[in-house]
Amino acid sequence: MMQNSTSLSDSPMLTKIYNSKAAELGRVILTGPIILSFCYFLYFAIVILHFYYSSPRVREQARYVLFAHMIINDTLYLGLSLIFILASLFLLYMPVPICFVILMLATTTFKITPYNLAVMALERYAAICFPLRHVTLCTPQRSNVAIALIWAIGMAPSIADIFALSMSSEREFLYLSVICNRETMTRNALQSFIRSSSSIGSLTLVAVIILFTYVKVMLVARQISSGSSSASKASKTVLLHAFQLLLCMVSLTTTFTESYLREHVLLLSLGNFILLMCLPRFLSPLLYGMRDEVFKQCVRKLYPQRLRSCTCSRFRSNNCITSVS
Repeated sequence: MMQNSTSLSDSPMLTKIYNSKAAELGRVILTGPIILSFCYFLYFAIVILHFYYSSPRVREQARYVLFAHMIINDTLYLGLSLIFILASLFLLYMPVPICFVILMLATTTFKITPYNLAVMALERYAAICFPLRHVTLCTPQRSNVAIALIWAIGMAPSIADIFALSMSSEREFLYLSVICNRETMTRNALQSFIRSSSSIGSLTLVAVIILFTYVKVMLVARQISSGSSSASKASKTVLLHAFQLLLCMVSLTTTFTESYLREHVLLLSLGNFILLMCLPRFLSPLLYGMRDEVFKQCVRKLYPQRLRSCTCSRFRSNNCITSVS
């Protein structure tokens, strides 16, 4: 029978690193904060989604439909990533079919994030540059169609990956239990080409869309004298999308850093997971919640009453509200 195909079985050095006392201590110390951070994000996401689904007026606006989709997608991605990081930390084995399904969903949800940012940027572009047609262009129904297209495009590389894997893998490989990671499920060069080309192509396309929308919105904002205009706020929102996209691009470097610095693979895996995978998705709902008037009340529910009162007193001049109109 074929040996288990794992990134550790081929390298005695990595096996020694993962079995060292320092690695064991690191796993014990870091597992708790990682799980607690995910639980806090999950609580945050549940509160926002509860507010969204319990407010018909909010569900009727395209931007909030896309925002709720982003929260759901990021929650799913973080949950799957948590499974991967725990499996890598504690060397947990799982059947190949289950591993591939989880990996396919994680890869798809990762690619959906920049696509969702692009659609949100286009929605702001339509709201500012075509205000009279915005109501007809950006409806909840069309937002749902855009979300369906996003998932179809995001899943296309994973479906191609399935065919590439099936062409080069023996039947016995499907019956193995492996440490689930990308290296384990990469069996030929075609898979690597599909993943790298789809990631680079999608991020490049989204970067062009966000740059285009930002320039257009900024041109409109400069024509309006008021600094607090909707165009100015929209340009800042698109700029926030660009920052999120930059974080997505930086996360692509994890494959190269973990390949060339294999003696520090444990620390790199944890650092990449926390800083490049989790942190951008932790910040996104918080930043949107604090910037958007509708979600401010929802965000304040996450903090003690004293902190909310102090925040409202400090920012009373910025129209700090205590209830959703």
